[in-house]
Amino acid sequence: MISLSATEVAQATGGRLVGVQNPESVLISSVTTDSREVTDGTLFVAKPGEATDGHKFVPQAAEAGAVLNLLEREVTNDAGEPYPGVVVPDVVEAMGALASNVIDRLREKHPVTVVAVTGSVGKTTTKDLLAGIFGSQGPTVAPRNSYNGEVGVPLTVFTAHEDTRYFVIEMGANHLGNIEYLCNMVHPDVGAVLCVGTAHAGEFGGVENIARTKGEMVEGLAPNGTAVLNDDDPRVREMRTRTQANIVSFGLGSEPNAPEHGDDRVWAEDVTVGADGCPRFTLHLPDGSAHEIESKLIGAHHVSNILAAASVAFAAGIEPQAIVAGLNGQGAQSRWRMERTERPDGVTVINDAYNANPQSMRAALQTLAQMGRGDGQTAPRRTVAVLGGMYELGDESVAAHDALGQLLVRMNISHVVAVGDLARPIFTAATLEGSWGDEAQWVATAEEAEDHLKGALQPGDIVLFKSSNAAGLNHLGDRVAAEGSGQAASTHETTNGKGNEPA
Repeated sequence: MISLSATEVAQATGGRLVGVQNPESVLISSVTTDSREVTDGTLFVAKPGEATDGHKFVPQAAEAGAVLNLLEREVTNDAGEPYPGVVVPDVVEAMGALASNVIDRLREKHPVTVVAVTGSVGKTTTKDLLAGIFGSQGPTVAPRNSYNGEVGVPLTVFTAHEDTRYFVIEMGANHLGNIEYLCNMVHPDVGAVLCVGTAHAGEFGGVENIARTKGEMVEGLAPNGTAVLNDDDPRVREMRTRTQANIVSFGLGSEPNAPEHGDDRVWAEDVTVGADGCPRFTLHLPDGSAHEIESKLIGAHHVSNILAAASVAFAAGIEPQAIVAGLNGQGAQSRWRMERTERPDGVTVINDAYNANPQSMRAALQTLAQMGRGDGQTAPRRTVAVLGGMYELGDESVAAHDALGQLLVRMNISHVVAVGDLARPIFTAATLEGSWGDEAQWVATAEEAEDHLKGALQPGDIVLFKSSNAAGLNHLGDRVAAEGSGQAASTHETTNGKGNEPA
């Protein structure tokens, strides 16, 4: 990160220095909330959490090389002396203030472009596409995994260096006001809203509140900024009334849904999907140019994410040739997002079990069905869907899972394994819809699902793993993908311990 002294940290956060003899000489080279990641020169953020309190790990952080701590109370050593720190009322809010200060410092030195992406689905994929595009143009900072909340966004900003030219920021939300807070932190030049879905509808109190929250993105833009809006989503399209910024819209087909507004438009023509599940189409940009795109992302639903990335990059001033070069051939970069593995026995594993809501579930199942049908040059293949629960849907939960069970039968998915109590309505609905015999199966745990799959999977099958991350099917997918390959399954951790990532 850019070098900051203890004095500058205290000034940026409005905090009180303790245990520091010469604050100007205490220089910060990295920031973390995880004491296991501390190295020499680290600012350790002692964040209180649901399971533990970061203040307990201040001594451990000091031993590992932390030179300063961001604290809500003083922590003393065995001699009763305070560990070096900046004491603030709220360390999370202080992280946000420090992140804002970092961006301001860089903007004072040279041009910096901040782009931000939000939406109920597709945020991480679009962020990864943008990181590829901007990374070819100059030093770029983008989130690790899905760092998209009030802690993750500052941690992303803190990875910047003195020469950072571009910031790609992913913004998630669980409540009204979350996106507004993040926009006030980083002040994006370009802000994109991908879609409004039902993820976290229970927490938000309904889809309309989700739309209100996502719209905070465009409200946070300056009049000379640019809002990138999905023209195919009515709730997103209506957000144009909430901003004075310029607008670039994107969608399928040349005709906009709101032609009277005369937006710059990015659109797709002649979309096809091969047996590999990857979309191909002609990309049209607002300058009138047309370009052939051959994506390595799996699923037709990614066309919308590709259009969003192209729109953001165009709005940020990236040349069309660089946009196309950054999009063509780029596959999934983040874990458990339509992640494809080919086993030695011919089984194809698609691991998309990081996050789940009705929209992303339907998109993943449509992709599975299409891949199973083949394309005339490849033979049809048996399809297996291993599905866990969709969390945080509130009163709509049972109906949403029930609808998936019906959809599976109508799509002719060969075999369904529903995992866990939350997913049981999937199995019940599939059975009532017409999945007889061994076409549908319910098991209580991921371990039972693993045992079942050992006997159920056949060479040549395509198997999809899809669930909210709390169901643990991402790790099951890793184990099934590694079977027969001689490789150990992944031990990556998810970013939170419940439900989905922020919407």
